[in-house]
Amino acid sequence: MNMRKQLRSAFSTRQYMLSRDFEIYYYSDNHPTGVTAHSHDYYEFYFFAGGNVTIYIDGKGYPLKSGDMVLIPPGISHYAHILDFDVPYQRFVFWISKDYCRQLMSQSADYGYLLQHVTVNKHYIYHYDMLDFHALQSKLLRLLEEIHDDRFGKSAMLPLCVNDLVLYLNRTVYEAEHPATPKETQSLYRNLISYIEEHLEEDLSLDSLAGTFYVSKYHIAHLFKENLGLSLHQYILKKRLSLCRDAILGGSDINDAAMLCGFGDYSSFYRAFKKEYGVSPREYKELYSHKQTP
Repeated sequence: MNMRKQLRSAFSTRQYMLSRDFEIYYYSDNHPTGVTAHSHDYYEFYFFAGGNVTIYIDGKGYPLKSGDMVLIPPGISHYAHILDFDVPYQRFVFWISKDYCRQLMSQSADYGYLLQHVTVNKHYIYHYDMLDFHALQSKLLRLLEEIHDDRFGKSAMLPLCVNDLVLYLNRTVYEAEHPATPKETQSLYRNLISYIEEHLEEDLSLDSLAGTFYVSKYHIAHLFKENLGLSLHQYILKKRLSLCRDAILGGSDINDAAMLCGFGDYSSFYRAFKKEYGVSPREYKELYSHKQTP
């Protein structure tokens, strides 16, 4: 929250861009000021984080709830009607020019999916659940932080942050509009299981798997909870411990087995092994090695 306070902007009724390509603001007002109906010659992404507000778009009112993203295309009349001025009004506003959007779409048509979707279908509001909205807010805050800082590489980092944000918005809306079929979901789950078993010694974080399989890490997390009742971390830990146990009983050095099975340090391996099997790795080896068939 301290970082948010540092990145917060004082609200301005200005409704035009000062920059050529994009602008982003975070507002949190205890006694907010409204604006009258207006339109822009650029795209406005509006991310609603809190308050009691109805947004009017082309004369139609839409009550907002936390986690809503509103996309207003150029030339569309809109304004936010504040219903309770005593409730803090929190939102991010991201403006991006038509020219910059065209540049992005010249790199990949995927950048334009959401813009086309809202223009054709007049579907202006998209809702994110709490988990996904937190992920979205982290990208917004990252962009704001980069703008407010003066770090080396800022001019190169800013477009990367913007492009990442825009592509993320397109991807999440596309996936919501095109949910995977049960067959596709099970195929992904089986492929994940096979990949994990073949790469237990490597980085198997959610971020790494999401990058390998080109899907949302939250989708992967949900798959494991739904199919196994375990988190991804719990599943991988159990698989690594099982592999270590077999290696130890097969005569491998305990430290070598831990490293080869993907444990970064012995102390974390020791704690996990003892919690899983009730004894230390050395005690387990002494107890059960003699029971193995020669």
